[in-house]
Amino acid sequence: MLSFLARRLGGLAATLLATALVVFLVLEILPGDPAAVVLGLGATPENLAALRADFGLDRPAPERFLRWIGGLLTGDLGTSYTYRVPVADLILERMAVTLPLAVAAILCAAGIGIPLGLYAAANANRAGDVGVMLFAQVGLAVPNFWFGILLVLAFSVGLGWMPSGGFPGWENGVPAAARALVLPTLALALPQAAILARVTRSATLEALQEDWVRTARAKGLTARQTLTRHVLRNALVPVVTILGLQFSFLVAGAIVIENVFSLPGLGRLVFQAIGQHDIIVVKDLVVVFAAMVVTVNVAVDIAYGLVDPRLRRR
Repeated sequence: MLSFLARRLGGLAATLLATALVVFLVLEILPGDPAAVVLGLGATPENLAALRADFGLDRPAPERFLRWIGGLLTGDLGTSYTYRVPVADLILERMAVTLPLAVAAILCAAGIGIPLGLYAAANANRAGDVGVMLFAQVGLAVPNFWFGILLVLAFSVGLGWMPSGGFPGWENGVPAAARALVLPTLALALPQAAILARVTRSATLEALQEDWVRTARAKGLTARQTLTRHVLRNALVPVVTILGLQFSFLVAGAIVIENVFSLPGLGRLVFQAIGQHDIIVVKDLVVVFAAMVVTVNVAVDIAYGLVDPRLRRR
């Protein structure tokens, strides 16, 4: 198990270094001067030169890359060109919105999608199966921002049960902050639950065709016991894969939902930083997103090893 973890962590470090290098090179060749964007049209050459020196933009590219990587390793993500505050503080402030939203959405998606998929497989080609597959088709066909708009119309405008947008902050009380995340969580979770329901159904039906299932039934196990004791564990491998991909999507792809509900999360910060040409924030955020995605993939690999110990040797 230790060698398994060492291989995965080594891959994580190499992936992050490669991501940082690619991001740095791509942003280097993009046109535009961050100093000119910050100072505006009235900037003098002297002001521009002073601000470039302040940002460190007058240094050679290899030196800036090494200083940036060194800062990342020590937790110093630099200072935002626009907000003039440490980037680490900006990211932590916005992550307090995005991370709870993504975690709540993935738990909600798993809580809805996996039981529905199992139920559909256990009742294949019956009315319950057709109903679940209809839900899955609708969930896959409707984009999550449309779900968000429909939820706002129903629960905010129509019933008045939930706020239509904004985030009061955790410092104003957990109930108020959690209430503001209910509708965004549902908007993100429902399409993912539809995908999970389909994957769980397919994996479970495939496992039900195996010879060992017939052996288990021949030994006297009921259909429910066979499903929960034997089939579910084998069907979980593809489901865990999808969960890992979905969490990465929810963290990095929440920008649309955060804009629909006016949530000050990481997605909106990326959008604003690109518009303001705040390169240091963009670079740091891409690496943070990559770190989260790669960490989730390592967690998925570890989960594989726990579900099926044979996979640890691959």
